[in-house]
This record gives sequence, structure tokens and C-alpha cells, in this order.
Amino acid sequence: MSNFIVKKVAVLGAGVMGAQIAAHCLNAKVPVVLFDLPAKEGPKNGIVQRAIENLKKLNPAPLGNKDDASLIQVANYEDNLDLLAGCDLIIEAIAERMDWKHDLYKKVAPHIAPNAIFASNTSGLSITDLSEGFDAELKARYCGVHFFNPPRYMHLVELIPTATTKPAILDQLEGFLTTTLGKGVVRAKDTPNFIANRVGVFGILSTLNQAEKFGLSVDVVDDLTGAKLGRAKSGTFRTSDVVGLDTMGHVIKTMQDTLKDDPFYGVYGTPPLLAKLIEKGALGQKTGAGFYKKVGKDILRIDAATGEYVVGGGKADDFVARILKDKDPVKRMKALRESTNPQAQFLWAIFRDGFHYIAVHLESIADNARDVDFAMRWGFGWAIGPFEIWQAAGWQQIATWVKEDIDAGKALCNAPLPSWVFDGRTGVHAADGSYSPAKKANVARSELPVYQRQIFRAPVVGEGVADGATAGTTFFEDDSVRIWHQNDDVLVISFKTKMHTIGPGVIAGLKMAIAEAEKNFKGLVIWHADAANGGAFSAGADLQSMLPLFMSGGAKAIEPMVAELQQAFLNLKYASVPVVAAVAGLTLGGGCELSLHAAKRVVAMESYIGLVEVGVGLIPAGGGLKEAALRAAHDAKGNDILQFLKNYFLNAATAVVSKSAIEAKKLGYLKSSDVIVFNAYELLHVAKVEARAMFDAGYRPHLKANVPVVGRNGLATIMAQLVNMRDGGFISAHDYKLGYMIAEVVCGGDVDDGSVVSEQWLLDLERKAFVELLNNPKTQERIMGMMQTGKPVRN
Repeated sequence: MSNFIVKKVAVLGAGVMGAQIAAHCLNAKVPVVLFDLPAKEGPKNGIVQRAIENLKKLNPAPLGNKDDASLIQVANYEDNLDLLAGCDLIIEAIAERMDWKHDLYKKVAPHIAPNAIFASNTSGLSITDLSEGFDAELKARYCGVHFFNPPRYMHLVELIPTATTKPAILDQLEGFLTTTLGKGVVRAKDTPNFIANRVGVFGILSTLNQAEKFGLSVDVVDDLTGAKLGRAKSGTFRTSDVVGLDTMGHVIKTMQDTLKDDPFYGVYGTPPLLAKLIEKGALGQKTGAGFYKKVGKDILRIDAATGEYVVGGGKADDFVARILKDKDPVKRMKALRESTNPQAQFLWAIFRDGFHYIAVHLESIADNARDVDFAMRWGFGWAIGPFEIWQAAGWQQIATWVKEDIDAGKALCNAPLPSWVFDGRTGVHAADGSYSPAKKANVARSELPVYQRQIFRAPVVGEGVADGATAGTTFFEDDSVRIWHQNDDVLVISFKTKMHTIGPGVIAGLKMAIAEAEKNFKGLVIWHADAANGGAFSAGADLQSMLPLFMSGGAKAIEPMVAELQQAFLNLKYASVPVVAAVAGLTLGGGCELSLHAAKRVVAMESYIGLVEVGVGLIPAGGGLKEAALRAAHDAKGNDILQFLKNYFLNAATAVVSKSAIEAKKLGYLKSSDVIVFNAYELLHVAKVEARAMFDAGYRPHLKANVPVVGRNGLATIMAQLVNMRDGGFISAHDYKLGYMIAEVVCGGDVDDGSVVSEQWLLDLERKAFVELLNNPKTQERIMGMMQTGKPVRN
């Protein structure tokens, strides 16, 4: 197998999508050149330069570290086409106009290197029509590569070949997109709007249609179709506002123009309310008004009848909310269908329309049912795909109900369900693959080499494959942890607590796992089964488990527990086999401290790491401040330690959380030798590889050494800064007290500048301050506030 290495990417078009795709390539350390038209006034590359400046302001941030924006190379189509010769992948991302794209292709085609892949990031135009006019050689290297917005965060990329695209090109591109850019790739057929937008936009049109029929306002619909259905919490209308109503209108128009033979064609009309808003220039979030409008602090909603904005905040009926909470999908769907409540009837109607649509269109838009489910999960943020919902709710029962509604004229069109729906099946996903109507058989998963890096691939309902929660051989399991292995040479510990918080059970589990790894394995990996699904690595210490102790014996009773936590983390650091933390998602407080004590960290790009204890009126006491003092002394290499310490101090005192793994390196939570992984499904594989490599290279833990500290002189310097912040009203008196205590620990306490202290000395300072704070009424207010509302109290 030959390597396919992308040494440089060109992105054509510095609009919203083009600039963000370029940014994400840069996140992944892929050099990128961003092209646009030459500016009519000012510097010729002004359009691109402005787009790059804008990247720094966007939220959510497209760049892992916004200082990297300057590394994007700027170019225009007049002077710089020669740069294309050095690019292995060229992604066109200009406006959705076939004629504009063709004009650009004529310009760039002569400059494309003979082995480069050329792709369009169109969201719905025909890839075959776009390739018209290329010579056969370039046609073979051309395909669609459709990123979803925002490209850094949305997992889905649709890969769309034409009849002439060389299969090897697609395999190479799938490998690059999966590992380097961290994406979930779904191959789509070259039909209008491909898979996710085709099904997703139909779903939005059906929702608009049924909302009007049942007389439901946009805020109620959003409450019904958001988190309660396991979909993006912004629901239907707010999501449309974020995407842009003009974009929505454009995608609907593509369907109107190209799908005239579709039995659902009548549904593709632009809804009158949407048309009115677009006409008024109310295009959603970017223009400040769409289905919603923010006025001061209030969010107003559009009233469909009057076209005026009125006070929003409407919610689902309690009765319907209760149905949706039922864990049994069969009962849930039956209750919605049988209820006379308009909201329940509305929900059944949109489910029915969706099932009807995907059954009728599966054969024409996708290779198999799994690709439809992944497209909706990864492109539209659904927790579970539409075919999975149908299968889980009882395939034949749902099919019968849908057929009854079609026959009764209740459905959006009278097209019958295809015969395969009723061939006695119990669903479309099984152990041997997912159903493909074209092949009349189940299709297994792709066997491309890139997927050997995913020890547990994204599962689908009904497939029955082993997952990270149950696979392998269990060495020990209780309510807090599972210690297990896959009959290889690396032991794994996975936490089972809520948000993987650290309480007595996890501490005991870590101790047991280290002992077993030292005896029989090459290393230990800390990894959790929901790492790839936005779970937390650890939200920190389990305050709830400390409560009974605190109630019975006060702060003093907590001290032994804190000492135990400190000891557990030290044991991790000095274990005689390497401990690798496989970090993904929220890694806060004690979770951050846990990762700081591992021999190495393998970190998913979307990891948010920080010491946030001040939010509950405490200071880090699991060795986080001790590690800050150690790292500052190490970074200083004999220079002024205080200069290096100030950043570590400020991060803890102001509870700074990294917005990416890249930023976590800049903040000092990660070391330069730690590995950033872009695809969270590859996290366990890479962590195991690192653990083995360290062991095989003769791993020994660091020797326990004493550390020089800045003592009372350093403390005085930091306190001067804190006094200014307090007196200027930037921090409260309690924040000032917390800042003082953090400073005292990282400076090494009341000792002379340059004194040398042990790790245990610093841990004792942490613990003493932590216990003192537990007795403080202001801290107690913060803890109770956090436990009751989940939000930090400022006092």
C-alpha cells in the first residue's frame, strides 16, 4: 500500500465555508493556501486577508489557536495560480452557481498538478455536471467533498463520486478526511443535495408543514424537536436561523429545480413564512432577525399569522414531555400515535413523514441505510438516525401504521412504501451489515485500512457489535470503574460515574488498575467508552460523594479523602509502567489534575481542559497547583521562575478552560510531546500505541526530585496584581481570597525565594487551603449553587 500524504491544500473561495475549511486544515497541521478574487481596491489579496481576520472573531472558533491565522497563505486568481502546482488536494468552495464554478474551473484546471485530487464543496449541485468540460484525466481525479458548517465541529463529510471518478482517489481522500481532519465520511450518490441535506431539509419542510396544520408556534416546535428528541438543542427554527434562511431557501430551490419527478415534489415549495422573511431580508442570526429576533435581553419569536415578533418561550406540554422521557422506543411511538394531544399528533406526523421519505428514497440517494443514519447523526446532530429510530420502535408495526396513514390520505404524498419494507424484516441493520435496496442485500462496513485505527467504530442500532462498554476481557468491574483489556499488552480503565467524576470508587479503581498493569501489562490507558460521542474525560472530583462526610464530620472529615486523591494521582505519576490519559471533551478540575499526572496524554482535538475549582469557591487540591509549580520551574530552566509561574497562576485563579487541545498546549495543560488526535474514534488506538512505545523504549518514571520555588517574594509580586484586580472591581473579595491561596501554593508558601521543597510539601499546602475553604460560608454558597443549578455563583 502506498502512502497518500497531503503536503499542501488549496481552498478556492474565502467565503464562510472556504475560510473555515482552510482553518481546520491548519488546525491539523496541513499547510494551506486560500484563494479568492483580486480586490478591486487596496491590496490585491484584501478579500482573503479580511476573511482570515474574520476567522479570529467567529464563535465557535474555527481555529484551535487563533494566533495561527497568519499561517494561512493568501492568494488570488490573477497572480498566484502557479501555487496550485504544489498542492495535493484542491477544494473549491465558492458560491452555489454552476456557471461561476465552471468559469473558475477553466482558469485553474491548467495549473492543477498531475496527481492532485480536485473536489467541490458544493452542498447540492450535481458533481457530474460540474465535471463537464474536464479532460478524462482530470475527471478521474474529481469528486464532491461536502463539509458541514461549522467544519471544525461537524463530524460529517459527504464524499460524492461521479461515474468517472477513480475509486482509488476516493479511498485516499477518505483516509485523509478520517484521520487527519477527524471526520466521519459517508459516501453519497450524485443526487440533488446528496444525503444529509436531502433528508434533513425534507424534515424541516415537513416540520413547517405540520406545525402550520396543528397550529404550533415556532418556540413550541423548537422545544419539541430539539433535545427532547435527541436532536440539536436549537430545534428546527433556531437551527434554520443559525444556518441562514437564504441558505435554506437556496437548498429548497435546488430541490424545486431538480426533483420534478419526485413523488414528494409538492412539499418542496418554499413555505410562505420563509419566503416572507427572506423577502424582508430577515435571514436569521447574521441579520439579527429570522424566525427569532433578539431585542435587548429578550428573544422574540415570529407570529406566523401577523408576521410580527412577539414574546417567545413557549414549551412542550407536560403530557408530551413525559411521553418523550419514556425509555422504551416502542411505547413512546405508540403513545404519540394514539394521543389526541395536537403536539403528540404533530410529532407522530413528522416521524411518519420522515420514515415514508427515507423508505421511498433510500435506493436513489445512498448505498445503504447505515449511510443515511450516519449522515443525519453527524451532519444534523441527531443522537440516533431515522432508520435506527424506526427499527428500535418496532419495524413492522411502524411500517403498518405508515401504510395506514398513506392509504387514509394523511401522509404528504400517496407514494406507497417499497415492497422490501414488508418482506418480513425486523429492521435494516443487522450483524452482517445494513440493507441496500439496489443490491437487495446487507452491506458490510468499509474495510479501508484507516478503519483499523478505530477499535470501536460508531455503532448503529441493531448491528449488535461489541462496544467499548462491554468488549474485551473484564479484569474488575463495579459501579465506578471497569478495568479490562483486549487480550493484548495494555490494560484499560474506564470510569462509569456520571460525567466520569472522581470519588472513592474511582480512586480505589485507579489503585487496583496500576497494581495489575505493573504486574502483567506494558502500560495502562485511562479511556472512556463515550469518548467519541461528546462525553467528558472527567468533570472533576465528585462533590456529591463528599457531602455525607461533610455533614457528619465537617471539613476536617474531608481531609483524609483529599489526601487519598493526592496519593492516587502521585501513584499514577510514579507507576513503573507508563500511564496514558486518553482525553476527550470536558476535562475540568480533578479531571485536569488526573491528566496532568499521567506519563503522557493523547488528546482529542475537541477537549476543553482547565482547573475550574474557583467556580465552587475552592482551589485545586489534587496536585494541579503542585504541577504548576513544577512545570514553571522546569520551563524557566534556571531563569526567573516567576515569569513562567504567572501564567499558570492566572489560569487557575481565573478558571481558564482551553477551547481546544491546541490551545491547551499553549496554556500549559498539555506538554509539547503530548499527542493531539483529530478523530476521537482513534483515541484508544493511539493511546495504546503510545503506551507500548514508551514501555518498549525502556520507560522509567521520573525520579522524585525537589523543586525550587519563588516563596514570599513571588507571592508579594502576584498579590500586588490581585489587589489591583480587586480594587478595580474585576474580582470579588472571595475571589481575592481564593487567588491569594492559589498564589501561596504555587509560590511554595512562606519560604525564601529559591528555597527547594518536595512535592509532598506543595500537596500539603494545597490540602490545608482546600479544607480551610470548605469551612468558609462563601464557598459553601458556591458549592450549593453549583449542585442545585449547575451554574457558578458569583459572590
